[in-house]
Amino acid sequence: MTPPQRQRRRPEPPPPPPPSPRQQPAAAGQEEEPKKPERLYTITGTDGDRAQLDLVTLIVARADPPSSATPEETAVLRLCAGPLSVAELSAYLRLPFSAMTVLLTDMLAAGTVHARAPIVRQTLPDRSLLEAVMHGLERL
Repeated sequence: MTPPQRQRRRPEPPPPPPPSPRQQPAAAGQEEEPKKPERLYTITGTDGDRAQLDLVTLIVARADPPSSATPEETAVLRLCAGPLSVAELSAYLRLPFSAMTVLLTDMLAAGTVHARAPIVRQTLPDRSLLEAVMHGLERL
């Protein structure tokens, strides 16, 4: 005689939450719209010439935010009291790099920020430093 086998109970998945009033289910055959494209367009405006910025270009604010500045421009000016790279600004504001370059291009044209190349360190250390280290090691 074999003992009866136990069957595991599988919990039922919880019912989905009801849709909020702002979210309406898509009709059959229609795809849902992306979440932020219209917001990115309002930030960047029309697509024009862009400044030559890369991820490590440093941005520094030249003045306090004017009252006519958009929220994104105000955030950039407040963050850039000290130099910040374009990659850091993009991450802090949660904007794609392309949208950030368009925003910064407009701010550079207005003169509210200044862009500069990153500080490049020397490839070789100073010769006097190497000699001092060598003499120090010889004394040991």
